[in-house]
Amino acid sequence: MAGELVLVTGGSGFVGSHVILQLLNAGYQVRTSVRSLKREGEVRDMLRVGGVEAGDRLSFAAADLTSDAGWSEAVAGCTYVHHVASPFPPEIPKHEDEVIIPARDGALRVLKAARDAGVKRVVLTSSYAAIGYGQPEQKAPFDETNWTDPNGDDVRAYVKSKTLAERAAWDFIAREGGALELSVVNPVAVLGPALAPDYSTSIMLIQRLMDGAMPGCPRLYFGIVDVRDVADMHMRCMTNPAAKGERFLALAGEFLSIAQIARILKRNLGAAAKRVPTLELPDFLIRMAARNDPAVQQILPELGKRKDGTNAKAKRVLGWAPRSNEEAIVATAESLMRLGLLKDSPKKAA
Repeated sequence: MAGELVLVTGGSGFVGSHVILQLLNAGYQVRTSVRSLKREGEVRDMLRVGGVEAGDRLSFAAADLTSDAGWSEAVAGCTYVHHVASPFPPEIPKHEDEVIIPARDGALRVLKAARDAGVKRVVLTSSYAAIGYGQPEQKAPFDETNWTDPNGDDVRAYVKSKTLAERAAWDFIAREGGALELSVVNPVAVLGPALAPDYSTSIMLIQRLMDGAMPGCPRLYFGIVDVRDVADMHMRCMTNPAAKGERFLALAGEFLSIAQIARILKRNLGAAAKRVPTLELPDFLIRMAARNDPAVQQILPELGKRKDGTNAKAKRVLGWAPRSNEEAIVATAESLMRLGLLKDSPKKAA
């Protein structure tokens, strides 16, 4: 119901900021948790880029996933909680626990605080990473009944962190959640309009393609979803009675290769995409490059693998209708141009 107070964790992030936008546009009061209250101005600036002047409808709470401090205050008086915050490192961490512990323990801190405060429902941002990894390849699309095997050969720290965090959340609800309800959103790679220079790791792919920072396209396949549609799914999961106790895969359509993404940029953006490479690189070149580049090492297990998923459940249960892959890709690049974050931009964003 409009006017109710809703907490969004990680409001300074890409997905979190778009969830806040949609909540404010729907008439809710919003509180967001940030690690430092110094980020308030930054979050408000992002919302202005999104067309919203939040004013006193938005408040801030200092809380960190690695500490109990601040969470009871953050959830106080809230009807709903969107737990969006989770670490996503651009490179492989020295130890997987650097990512796993804050993701899992942070989710449990939020759930416990929400339960104790009488929150009605938590919507958790999980990931396709908790669905489609560590398993044999299959012809049928992956769906919400699939779970990543955290001990699989292709499972890296981030994938394991999302899987273990979501498992821990469902276990908590089953064993000690009380009246608290849980609904989970599992997005694939999230693209769409960036609101600030500090954008997500997934958007970095479009930035690197547009800047010509990649000599060619590795044989990698991605599911894509627009951030506005991820936020819309969060809204639907928050209030739809049928979303209670359910997880929903958020993707726009079929998985695309990086070469296909590059061709979409070329086709839609003309001269602005002149640096975009379209040559698909053989796997052996990527393996050679990985010897000296930790970021490239992360992608090696996924070379040549295509793991299609289906959004049928979200469409059927939630009435969710996402934008196309092409629209999400083009919107990402256009936002990077508007913010002055590409080599050929007239000016760099401050």
